[in-house]
Amino acid sequence: MVDNTLSPHGGKLTERVTPLQADDQRVRELKTIPVRSQIASECVGISYGFFSPLEGFMLKADVDAVVEDMRLASGYVWSIPIVFDLSLEEITRLSLREGDTLLLTHQDQPLATLDVEEIYAYDKEHLARQVYGTGDENHPGVRRTYTYKDRFLGGKVTLINPPHVNPPYEKFWYTPRELRERLAERGWTKVVAFQTRNVPHAGHEWLMKGAWFAANADAILVNAVIGEKRTGDYIDEAIILAQDMLRAAGYFKENVYMASILQWDMRYAGPREAVFHAIVRKNLGCTHHMFGRDHAGVGSYYDPYAAHRIFDELPDIGIKPVVTLEWWYCPACEGIAYEGLCGHADRKQELSGTFMRRTLEIGVRPPPLTFRPEVFDLVKECADKYGFGSPFVTESYLKNRNPVMTVPPLGPAG
Repeated sequence: MVDNTLSPHGGKLTERVTPLQADDQRVRELKTIPVRSQIASECVGISYGFFSPLEGFMLKADVDAVVEDMRLASGYVWSIPIVFDLSLEEITRLSLREGDTLLLTHQDQPLATLDVEEIYAYDKEHLARQVYGTGDENHPGVRRTYTYKDRFLGGKVTLINPPHVNPPYEKFWYTPRELRERLAERGWTKVVAFQTRNVPHAGHEWLMKGAWFAANADAILVNAVIGEKRTGDYIDEAIILAQDMLRAAGYFKENVYMASILQWDMRYAGPREAVFHAIVRKNLGCTHHMFGRDHAGVGSYYDPYAAHRIFDELPDIGIKPVVTLEWWYCPACEGIAYEGLCGHADRKQELSGTFMRRTLEIGVRPPPLTFRPEVFDLVKECADKYGFGSPFVTESYLKNRNPVMTVPPLGPAG
């Protein structure tokens, strides 16, 4: 009997990867346009099946259905529009029409093709209000939406030049098919996913441990979001290497813990992004997904537990949410405590990211019960090795960092 919780969203992985060689005539004949890092990452996500059942950038009917009803036109649950934007000036310059095929380049190299099925306008303010629950430009997802160009192009995407993933990320990069094979090799049939864009402190560690118990899982899959950075964020290298240090230092056994990466620019869409995360991790082969306080939120735009309640409104999407309350340090309990159990809420000491950042900035090692010393030391090493002296994103890091992926020249002719 097939366990449907392990099926990809839509029933099968979408895989659209057809490598071309440098002498392929089709490359020379196509209309060409360079794409920014967000679009390049989404081409990779679509082509390898991270976003199954999507086969390309959304047509208007799909965007309408997602914006209004949190579903694709086919009826499958989906929560965030995946769109390709292009200006009217670029469309005119290329004499672009529906039925054309575009060659998408990144880092001055061919990356993918886009079969243009539809060119359409969209009300960006309406999209933002529906998806993010606000039209406030201070919300990073809203601000991103308002910068989109005049038109959206919908159509299928094919990756023709798979990028190379650079160190230190290459050890943690798996396509959905590769990751599913890895989970099967380890005999893991119940895997709970942990979404993160942070260096782990004790609250994160216990969130994972609590979810592992709650799901009666074989293992935890950390899937760290590696993508667009703002000044003040943790640098990507520190995020993934620190997560893996929890395993290397023995805070999780080798046979119950694995770290991986997802190339995705966070939208900070709160409950809607929680649904998106669940679908992506379902495609990776996970059976459960943990959701803590203020999942994928930003500022005070969402109730801290909105990402818990949204799953009550959805049909069974094939991955089970594991919802947890807050973990904090309790001086009365003399350790890490859980909101659902600890009776000393009036004395709690929140394991805030702000506090952890401050300790890193001043270089004073915090108590081991709040921030593991091995993690602290590794993050400081990453600051020197990758962050130009800081574990947090600076203008220097944004300008000079080693990219996560590099698009190589097309393979040799013939």
